[in-house]
Amino acid sequence: MKTQEQFKILVANESHLDFAQIICDEMASSAKARGTGIAKRSPEYIQQKMREGKSVIAFSHDGIWAGFCYIETWSHGEYVANSGLIVAPAFRKGGLARGIKRKIFELSRKLYPESKIFGLTTGLAVMKINSELGYEPVTYSELTQDEAFWAGCKSCVNYDILMSKERKNCFCTAMLYDPKDHYEPEETKENFQQHSKLYERFMRIKKWKLLQPFLKKDKEEKAPRKNMKAVLHYFFNL
Repeated sequence: MKTQEQFKILVANESHLDFAQIICDEMASSAKARGTGIAKRSPEYIQQKMREGKSVIAFSHDGIWAGFCYIETWSHGEYVANSGLIVAPAFRKGGLARGIKRKIFELSRKLYPESKIFGLTTGLAVMKINSELGYEPVTYSELTQDEAFWAGCKSCVNYDILMSKERKNCFCTAMLYDPKDHYEPEETKENFQQHSKLYERFMRIKKWKLLQPFLKKDKEEKAPRKNMKAVLHYFFNL
């Protein structure tokens, strides 16, 4: 199995421009395979991030492209998002995503030391990595309300669900690192480890709940059990 030590993770620059197309293609392919959305980006957009020094790129030690992630800013720099995290299929499940996330987090803190760093994810693995960096789960109301950010969700297959909830909820879990008010990474990591099973169950319930208006089922199939209804009431304030 691959480990982080077997990769070179660098701040991308103009020498990496030729990798933009393969990065975009892999982002689209990964989103399709997961059945979840991702804001589509053009090769030109990825190249711009490389030129600005606002992205990181990873290679295996024999020079094969292995992963990528970039920085976006919102609300006049008040918020920063580490977006477009992608790992090439051949190098997944070996710790590379964790290495890329740490590198882009460190770059974000260097470039925008006063900004809140946030992310949206549907994956427990990414939630775990974020918790190791000091991120905490938050409601959507604590994220940027910049219209340009939410416009990026239009290419997501779940956009209709997001809008039906008035941008207050969707399949993704919101996580935030506030440099002025945050727990230490050891604390957020321990909290996630203690409650990972609850997070997993919550995400399944959340998906089930959000899909209901979009699925045609008879009344018997829709009727929740009493204990499930209680859980939904707790999480969604039904």
